[in-house]
Amino acid sequence: MKSNLSYFHGSFIFTFFGLIASAFIGYYYTPTAAGFLNALFITTVLGVLEVSLSFDNAVVNAMVLKEMTPLWRHRFITWGMLIAVFGMRLVFPLAIVSVMAHISPWAALVMAATSPKDYAEMMTAAHLEVAAFGGSFLLLVGLKYFHDENKESHWISFIEKPLAKLGKVEAVEVALTLIFLVILMKLLPSADQARFIVAGLAGVITYVVVDGIGSWLELSGKEQNDINRASAGMFLYLEVLDASFSFDGVIGAFAITQNLFIIMIGLSIGAFFVRSLTILFVEKNTLSHFAYLEHGAFYAILSLAIMMLADPFLHIPEWITGLCGAVIIGLAVLWSVKWAPPKEQLGKS
Repeated sequence: MKSNLSYFHGSFIFTFFGLIASAFIGYYYTPTAAGFLNALFITTVLGVLEVSLSFDNAVVNAMVLKEMTPLWRHRFITWGMLIAVFGMRLVFPLAIVSVMAHISPWAALVMAATSPKDYAEMMTAAHLEVAAFGGSFLLLVGLKYFHDENKESHWISFIEKPLAKLGKVEAVEVALTLIFLVILMKLLPSADQARFIVAGLAGVITYVVVDGIGSWLELSGKEQNDINRASAGMFLYLEVLDASFSFDGVIGAFAITQNLFIIMIGLSIGAFFVRSLTILFVEKNTLSHFAYLEHGAFYAILSLAIMMLADPFLHIPEWITGLCGAVIIGLAVLWSVKWAPPKEQLGKS
């Protein structure tokens, strides 16, 4: 039987070469031993931060991935990894600066390499829009899980049972998210209100479109006995979900270092470990052993979404965000081990 550690072999190999590359990048910009070691330290911190921020993502990924065909699982692990590493950790930051500065992506890359400070300022200037988009998308993901009238297993019953009953109202999670966005917009300075609400609405529209396409592919796949088509819809959903989880980490990383390349390597190391955790959870059927782990993951998603949307008013350091999610999931695991009812009774809890 495959050992748990063997799932992380690829992650450890990528970490080894990634740390070496980041150390030389640090030495290139600051040609001293301190520059070399500082880059190593920052890359390690970013990797740990990414894992802590995205552990709940690994749980949700595993939930969806176990329903997919082996072909689409493989595509998620390979294509999805390329999108996560190069798309979200390199192309996405370059695209933001390209749009903000009205320059080409190549010019944005040159700016990142030659003027990291100016590049970082352009990235952080877009934080309001990124927080509104990613926060609204993740809020919908979390609410959709709890607004399920057919959901019978509950961890915190006095919260989850009323939310499940609300699921009888069509698209209630969309309505609640829009109300929340409008309330937050009214609290912002007038100069920021349009930016915030437009980005938030874009997050809502993206969720509705992706969820709609995914549901259509899944339904049509079942009707035609084509589980590959259904898996394609799940793949699309997971990719957008991964992107939403990445937003806050990418922007927040610039508070730690202004070097795009060190950020990309550090966050990619974390992304590799998250993928390894996802595969472990699926192949070891981990979710079935911890009754409330899914609940904890979605509570962590809701907390991340709220903190992202609240960021324009109160900046919460990324390490606190990651710690909050880790504590919630840790409590879910503890409850699962000590107080979860037998599996045959879970539907009545």
